[in-house]
Amino acid sequence: MSQPYLIPAEALSFSEEIKKSRFITLLAHTTGSEAAKAFVTQVKSEHPDARHHCWAFVAGAPDDSQQLGFSDDGEPSGTAGKPMLAQLMGSHIGEITAVVVRYYGGIRLGTGGLVKAYGGGVQQALKLLPVARKVPQAEYTLQCDYGLLTQVEAVIAQAGGEILQSDYAVDVLLTVSLPVLVVEDVAEKLRNMSRGSLQLHQTS
Repeated sequence: MSQPYLIPAEALSFSEEIKKSRFITLLAHTTGSEAAKAFVTQVKSEHPDARHHCWAFVAGAPDDSQQLGFSDDGEPSGTAGKPMLAQLMGSHIGEITAVVVRYYGGIRLGTGGLVKAYGGGVQQALKLLPVARKVPQAEYTLQCDYGLLTQVEAVIAQAGGEILQSDYAVDVLLTVSLPVLVVEDVAEKLRNMSRGSLQLHQTS
């Protein structure tokens, strides 16, 4: 995924009562599946008395199907995690985890009612969620003559990149992070200013 995408700008909590059951929807920014699962664990520890902690996550970019997950946590199959995940995927927001905590109120909602409660809670929370735009970055190394260093730094800064590390030896070895969308443009500028001697090498 090289295109910019939306991510949660901050965590959010949304609460509602449906037929005496209390549903608390929590959304958070989580980068990767491990962070998503850690957030679920954190919510469980904060709400130990709740009957259910159902969850869903899109832990990478919105179109990265390798980093999806969900759980009904004891609710009837397909009534909680799946509708929650459907709402997350429909929002086109990446790096997001939703946990819906249910305090049972004694009245059964039925499968349709559960789908509506869990999916609807996430849907309403998403409407309130502040988002930020994430531009994917990639890391490169670059060997640079001392005489060109100032110009190189300027090109990288103008492109919205960042110099992560500078190793000073015979030449300067730079490790830089660049927005994926501008890499070709930056590479061309560097080649032009150095008659082809400046080359970006992607780190693995």
